[in-house]
Amino acid sequence: MADTHPRKLQLRRELRLHRNNLSNSAQRTAAQALVSSVTQVPIWPTSQRIALYLAADGEIDTGAIQNLARDQHKQLFLPVISDDHLLRFAYWDTAATLVPNRYNILEPPAEARDCPVSDLDIVFLPVVGWDRRGGRLGMGGGYYDRTLANISGPFLVGLAHDGQQVDDIPRESWDVALDYVATDTDLYSSTVK
Repeated sequence: MADTHPRKLQLRRELRLHRNNLSNSAQRTAAQALVSSVTQVPIWPTSQRIALYLAADGEIDTGAIQNLARDQHKQLFLPVISDDHLLRFAYWDTAATLVPNRYNILEPPAEARDCPVSDLDIVFLPVVGWDRRGGRLGMGGGYYDRTLANISGPFLVGLAHDGQQVDDIPRESWDVALDYVATDTDLYSSTVK
């Protein structure tokens, strides 16, 4: 198998630059438009336990999804980085004070209750780049791939700006494929898993 690392580094650099160059107005518009795509995910109406992320580094913002989910009485969970370099998903209580992790991303406090990954209905993942075959390029830490490996249950939905799509994301054997990608323009179903 060819070494995909150099290609992933190049794509990550280009695509992060692209999303970081979006104006604040374009980011806000995209975040609002994303809601329309997210509600097209087939299990959205019946889903109760949803894992979300808090946007950083130009990622498409999830605030409008958070508001809709709370209005529809869905439970929200945020990723928490564990010492074993896996993610656990902790309940996001709006009354609790979120605390910064090692990347300065806010997480629920240590006492927040966890939801096993297999019990989540949807996991929304941040995306640097994506392709129509379910390929996802993340920030390179591998947290989601390690956590979601060999897990069945939740729908895996990448959230991205439409301009983050590429023809082909190089894949390694450990890369977890997405079921869908929701963007500010449409919902895309993976053609290959």
